[in-house]
Amino acid sequence: MLLKTAITASSSPSLSLFNSENPRLAPFLHKPDRLAVCATKGSSNNRVLTGVLFEPFVEVKKELDLVPVSPQESLARHKFHAESEAAINEQINVEYNVSYVYHAMYAYFDRDNVALKGLAKFFKESSEEERGHAEKLMEYQNKRGGRVKLQSIVTPLSEFDHADKGDALYAMELALSLEKLTNEKLLNLHSVASKNGDVNLADFVESEFLGEQVEAIKKISEYVAQLRRVGKGHGVWHFDQVLA
Repeated sequence: MLLKTAITASSSPSLSLFNSENPRLAPFLHKPDRLAVCATKGSSNNRVLTGVLFEPFVEVKKELDLVPVSPQESLARHKFHAESEAAINEQINVEYNVSYVYHAMYAYFDRDNVALKGLAKFFKESSEEERGHAEKLMEYQNKRGGRVKLQSIVTPLSEFDHADKGDALYAMELALSLEKLTNEKLLNLHSVASKNGDVNLADFVESEFLGEQVEAIKKISEYVAQLRRVGKGHGVWHFDQVLA
């Protein structure tokens, strides 16, 4: 809002409105987009005036010009860079791809000839969590006036029985690498927001994703360490019982 100081302020003033009878304000009051407020002190014959002149519609005019008239354009979009919009769509794709891999892991460990129900449960919940992250990003994209553009999802592996590591350790190491990749992509999204001065997007990534991602990496790292200790036999079954 534009402010124009009229006269230096006095102490303990009383507040009043400027009016057209005041000759000092005559040049200002003929414009309908201005409101003058002053403070007065002293007798009616010797008052000291102090106040500011408000021009509330001057700065907003440029914003009014930016309000789209086409029904195809977002009304909510404001200070939202196209690079940020593209980075959010990329992150949505990352989350869906990771969710797809976890869902394939769930299907594998739920087989009758694998029968590791704890691992199946863990990867099913992980898949749902990643899909929830994608939906949260989609909601944010719409909130900022961006366009959600879903991209292709890569076909995941269906077999996880590694010859040396076994299925449980191999799957958990793969999960750890996926969580680190997701974290790297989130940090890239945050850097795009910071580069374009988008404080809201940067705060959204920090508050909704980054802390949780660090926790997930720590938890799965511990699972990998434990599975490396127990080997491929009875220890995996016991680990699975703990997860279940």
